[in-house]
Amino acid sequence: MFLTKQLIAFRPNKLDWIFASKTFLAGMLSLYVAFSLDLAYPIWAIGTVFVIANPYTGMAASKSVYRVLGTLLGAIVSLAVTPNLINTPELFTLFLATWVGFCLYFSLLDRTPRSYIFMLAGYTTVIICYNIIYNIETTSMFDMAIGRFIEITVGVLCSAVVNAVLFPMHIGPVVKTRVSQTLQDTRAVFDKILNADVKAINYSATLSHITRDIADIHVMAVYLSYEKSALQGMTKPLQEMLHQLSMLVTNLVAMAERIQQLDHIDVAYRPALEKVHVQIVEFLQGDQAILEQKLNHLPEQFESSFQDVFDSALPQQHVILASLKMDVRHFIQNIRAIKLIWQRIQQGDDSLPATVIPMSTTYPNLHRDHGIAVRGGVSAFIVVIVATGFWIVSGWKAGFMMAEMAAICACILTSMDNPVPALKIFIRGSLYAAIIVFIYAYGIFPQVSAFWMLAIVLAPFCMYCLMLFLHPPLTGLELPLLMGVVMGLNLQNRYHLDQVTFFDASIGTVLGPIISVYVIHLVRAMSPDITAKRILSLHYKAIRQALYLPYGVEFRVHLRSMLDRIGVLNTKLVQSDVLKQKINLALIESSAVIDLTRVQELMDQLSGYTTLTRHLQKLQSQIDVFFQAKERHTADSKCRQDILDKIQDIQVELVQIDDLSIARRLQVSLNNIQSSLCHATWDEMPQVGLLGA
Repeated sequence: MFLTKQLIAFRPNKLDWIFASKTFLAGMLSLYVAFSLDLAYPIWAIGTVFVIANPYTGMAASKSVYRVLGTLLGAIVSLAVTPNLINTPELFTLFLATWVGFCLYFSLLDRTPRSYIFMLAGYTTVIICYNIIYNIETTSMFDMAIGRFIEITVGVLCSAVVNAVLFPMHIGPVVKTRVSQTLQDTRAVFDKILNADVKAINYSATLSHITRDIADIHVMAVYLSYEKSALQGMTKPLQEMLHQLSMLVTNLVAMAERIQQLDHIDVAYRPALEKVHVQIVEFLQGDQAILEQKLNHLPEQFESSFQDVFDSALPQQHVILASLKMDVRHFIQNIRAIKLIWQRIQQGDDSLPATVIPMSTTYPNLHRDHGIAVRGGVSAFIVVIVATGFWIVSGWKAGFMMAEMAAICACILTSMDNPVPALKIFIRGSLYAAIIVFIYAYGIFPQVSAFWMLAIVLAPFCMYCLMLFLHPPLTGLELPLLMGVVMGLNLQNRYHLDQVTFFDASIGTVLGPIISVYVIHLVRAMSPDITAKRILSLHYKAIRQALYLPYGVEFRVHLRSMLDRIGVLNTKLVQSDVLKQKINLALIESSAVIDLTRVQELMDQLSGYTTLTRHLQKLQSQIDVFFQAKERHTADSKCRQDILDKIQDIQVELVQIDDLSIARRLQVSLNNIQSSLCHATWDEMPQVGLLGA
């Protein structure tokens, strides 16, 4: 009912018309070329154009490359295994199910666009192998595999030509706009934190939104290598800039937490802090062109102005102010580094400042959910086994279509928490497609005798479907409807449509997705609340891992993955208020992870203080136990209280340290651990002054 209302209310805009016209033209061109080359299944050429369709040239081009590579891999695997296993159907089915499951597993782990290669390689192998079996008496397996690769390549090339020539739209300007907006949002949050009541603003939600935007831009940056925009070739430096920006988020969260602590005690420091804020804003705005040798410069009055803040504050606020000062200094330096990198990117310079240590790894440091990937792979394995087994046992010749559709549907939507609702729409689209195929095949096509007539009769339906592409959730109905009709018509040079084959294929295209829906519902589907709980467990585990990481590139990569995980968490539409609160607290907890590494670093400098070192080691183990309990979702208030008690013991021991700088840094980190990791209230924390102040 909802989709029906959406379809009735749908009114295409100018962009819809341009996109649909370009894509339809590319589809017809690919079909014409396939006819001219007398390819066996031209439908794969036009189908490829519609599958990879995207309004942005870079995204369409990248998907084209990945589709060709995935198809090539699938063709190679099918040629390698079919001759050896075709006479042992049980073993053949087991291999294909395992292959599809592994491919989907790796696809779900890789959250970059290249994941399309793995997913496509999986179900393309099934499609080619089953078509070989179905046509074994008329077509050689080599011709079938090579033909499929050529047909898809024709579609890719035609799509690339049309997109490059007619009204090309680049994703570079979109990335530029998103980056600029994210930088503005970051600056706005900084202003609100320093000159407003922190409790009155939902800074956590805003910063979580920024974290999610950073993850989105990180993926979008991959497409810059596939288009000729002003940002072409800037993928790596842009992603490095986003890494720095994610570090900035932790600065902002830490600042907000410290100011909340300060305001709880007294607000007399606020006027002096506002003067610091004004100086920082003027410093950051006034320096239009940043020189690398001045990258770590601070405002001239930074030290003296912050001293005024200390002078206007109460003694028990000094430890918190020392932490705030450190976070503000890091914020200034980080935002200047980001500004310099962005400045160079816009000038076409892909070099990084010498002081910025690259965080990129051979595998992107993004959140990866092995649990979801395993369940997705297992569900695909079962789907292929069940569908193919039914085909073998029943002896139904057209059952290959059912098995192919089951394998495809087991793969295409498994990145969602619960793919079942979307797959049900897919089934509806397949049913509607069967009806439209019947109308075209027996009501319209008998009157068609030339290619131009074919293009004219296909235009209304194809154009309408393509115009729905840019309007979620209508895309969920558009793609199965359009692809179902294109594939169901089975257009060929010597066209004919057998009624029995038509009805068999139609039944198969509906039964396949139904099998997938049933299996995925039992094995793979999870509610957003369950997914959020699982991701929170990974978050708590990451905090435990950070306890023993030295500060450096490895730690920064680890923290970057934690922040990306929080961005993923904030996309989950959870219903539980308790979970929503935990998700908000996760960002705060991430801001204090750096203090765990600082404690580890400072312990190495306290070799002469045996009692204090022993206390710090005990604190580490208590934090480990506490977050291990949270990882299992078994809240342990005693563990939390033990941590707070141990920190009080350490505070007493700090007066014995001769090096005041080490003692103060420990005070700062212990305060942050209490406040941001244990979420202690002011009444639960010891009121201590800054040593040596």
